[in-house]
Amino acid sequence: MFATNYPMANIFVSLLSLVVMVLWVVLVVHVLADVLRSHDLSGGAKAAWVTLLIVLPFVGSLIYLVARGGSMHERHAQALQAQQRAFEDYIRKVANTKE
Repeated sequence: MFATNYPMANIFVSLLSLVVMVLWVVLVVHVLADVLRSHDLSGGAKAAWVTLLIVLPFVGSLIYLVARGGSMHERHAQALQAQQRAFEDYIRKVANTKE
């Protein structure tokens, strides 16, 4: 009964719209993380970007990608390097302690 009332084309469109929505949410989360991770933005600029992303998430994320998207990978790489250095420092500190 369910299959006769919901044809295959509608299932495809529903799944496609679900995938697009999930990808859009992932994009907004990545943009928010980049805004908060960025050291070259002041607090007011970060607040403005976050407000824009909350009020107009689709338009805000597209504007952010056009304005600052080119250096997102650089900020992400810097954050990963800082995290790796912190981890290595922690390992050295723990390995040098004697009981």
